Amino acid sequence: MERVLGIGGYFLRAADPAALSAWYRDCLGLDADENGLWRPEPGPTVFAAFDAGTDYFGSREQQTMVNFRVRDLDAMLAQLRAKGVRVDEETQEMAGVGRFGWVTDPEGRRIELWQPA
Repeated sequence: MERVLGIGGYFLRAADPAALSAWYRDCLGLDADENGLWRPEPGPTVFAAFDAGTDYFGSREQQTMVNFRVRDLDAMLAQLRAKGVRVDEETQEMAGVGRFGWVTDPEGRRIELWQPA
């Protein structure tokens, strides 16, 4: 049986695609080329369905949420705060899984940051 090999892309609608791409590059360090090609470091990827009524993604209007792996969650959140990014005050830890924090991109999408255990 054929199966998928990994995530091939994540696409966002944006009022200003160039500005949003620059934000992801400048604030999160997402080093994509002019075609959007980004080569992330190897590591785990979680694919999970959530209940339709969840508040986990922030706004109920947001149907999906991207989760980015980071090396040092505290350092990343401090760096983002210094850049004026909206950072949730709360972080969470799941035993054996890691630590989580959340930020909001300039167009209001909630993003999860994950420091694996």
